[in-house]
Parts: sequence; C-alpha cells; structure tokens
Amino acid sequence: MEKILNVKDLNISFHTYAGEVKAVRGVSFDLHKGETLAVVGESGCGKTVTSKSLMRLLPTPPAEIKEGSAIEFGSTDILKLSERELRKIRGGEISMIFQDPMTSLNPTMKVGDQIMESLRIHRKLSKREAREEAIRMLRVVNIPNPEKRIDEYPHQFSGGMRQRAMIAIALSCNPKILIADEPTTALDVTIQAQIMELIKELQDEFGTAVILVTHDLGVVADVADRIQVMYAGKIVETGTREDIFYNPQHPYTWALLKSVPTLETENKAQLYSLQGTPPDLIKPPVGCAFAARCEYCMPVCREAEPEEINCSDTQGVSCWLKHSMAPKVENPITGGIS
Repeated sequence: MEKILNVKDLNISFHTYAGEVKAVRGVSFDLHKGETLAVVGESGCGKTVTSKSLMRLLPTPPAEIKEGSAIEFGSTDILKLSERELRKIRGGEISMIFQDPMTSLNPTMKVGDQIMESLRIHRKLSKREAREEAIRMLRVVNIPNPEKRIDEYPHQFSGGMRQRAMIAIALSCNPKILIADEPTTALDVTIQAQIMELIKELQDEFGTAVILVTHDLGVVADVADRIQVMYAGKIVETGTREDIFYNPQHPYTWALLKSVPTLETENKAQLYSLQGTPPDLIKPPVGCAFAARCEYCMPVCREAEPEEINCSDTQGVSCWLKHSMAPKVENPITGGIS
C-alpha cells in the first residue's frame, strides 16, 4: 500500500520546573493509505504526545521536538512548515478527534457553525453550501434530525452525540489521515461499539488512514490492521492485529492482554493487575524501562537497552528475552515457549 506518513526517530521533551521530561524517545513508524494503526499503552506512555506532534499541536515551550526527528507527510516534512503552511494541513489533510469532546468543542458556538468553519476555510464553500454540507455530515454520523441539531449548542448534545459531532468536524474535509485520541473515553460500552463501528464505516467510505490511540486493547480488537505497543515513551512491540493478539512477544504486551477479560474468564475470577508504576522520565532508567515491573527481568535488562528484533516480516519486539542466549520462558498468552 502507498505510504503516506513516515515518522523517524521522534524525540520530544517537556521543560518543567523539575527538569526535562523525555516524554517520547526515539519513536519510528509509518502509516499506509486506508489502514488503521492502533497505538496502545497505559496512561503516561507517550501516545497522545506522539499523536499531537504529527500536527504540531504541542505548545512550544514547554514542549520541544528534538533535532534529528522527522515527520514526513508524503513529500512534506511537517517539522519544517511555517504556521501558515501548517493551517492548510490541519483539518484539511490531517484531522484529529480529541479525547474529551466536551472540552474540545467550543461551548459558545453552535455545533453547525463549528463544522461549517472548517468547510469554509479548507474547501472554500459559501455559507449556504457549508450549511448544507454540515447537515449532510451530521446525517452521515447518524445524528437524528440534523436540520434542527445543527443550530444547537454542545451542552444540548449527549456524550455520544458530541463525539459524533467531533467525528463530523474531523471528516468534513475528507482528510487523508484521521487521528482518534481515545475516541471512546467516558462513553458506555454500547456507545463505544457504535462509535468504533462508525469510524470503520466512514474509513471505508472516505478511504482515510486512521491512527487510533487507546489504552484499551479490547477497543482495537476488531478495527486495527497493525498495533504498536508503547511504554515509557518507546515502542516496545509492533505487529499486525493477529501478531499482537495471538502471538505477543513482549512481557508488557502479555500484561496488557492478561488484564482484559475474555469469554474464557471464569465467573468472579480476579483479573490480572500489573504491579508498580511507569518510570520517571525526568531521569529514564538505564537499560529496559520495563525492567522494574517485569517478572522475567534479568541482570542485562537493568544494564543495557534491548534492540528491536524482527520476529517475522510483520512483527518486531525490543526485549532481551528474544536474545539467543536468553532463558526460554512460557508465553502466558499462547502457552508456548518464547
């Protein structure tokens, strides 16, 4: 498939009163036309910082994208664009569904005006044409009675409808990339399923590539083509959906999967809980960042950082357990020996 985004050695720090927080450390990945790439990991691992950097939405200062980082959108280097050039990319070529629609939507503007604003800026539509297109987009995202709802304010929408309105804004200009940052947060399970199904349907209709940011592996099970697992600002494992769910290789990925209930989970059985907390990224640990919480930790894990090893053409993992001299351990997900 055609590659439309290429991120190389992305390093992002935040300068705070306590010191320099190294939030993203050497992240590299690519995105192809029409695919869904899921970025998963617990809170604080760098998912949202990475996704916002793709549109240069991080405030600078305190944020700083380090020298040597590259974000290539087609033939365009995002990091070298001026603010004026960026405005053409944001919303028009790359759009984002933010984590909390109540704080992302302007409470003083009607929902229709917020959709029309993007249409008039990027697609140069007249006011009448923009209103007709905004009504059509509200209908596309399954908001009932869009002719009336277009003149209502965000507080008059339910949580699920506000999220649908955010999706309408993000997709109104037919972007090539849609970044969905925790699009189902604070929604009940049935609405979560509807939102994810809606994103999938609209992706098929518009041919949009999607970067789905979430901490919930259950959300990505049906929609992701590829998954990359982040921990402490780094990608520790990447692979197809089948690789990650049926043949995971990193102990952190095992922990994430074990914490998700399945149909085989016994009634009232206690779910697995990963002990400990992520490391302080003001002073990142030497060696593997997951070592302090890993039950398979070896002395080398605390002394040297593991390099990425390709397990197959589609799967890579950064873990000393994959070294030829490492002891063999049982994979708790597959039951096999890793």
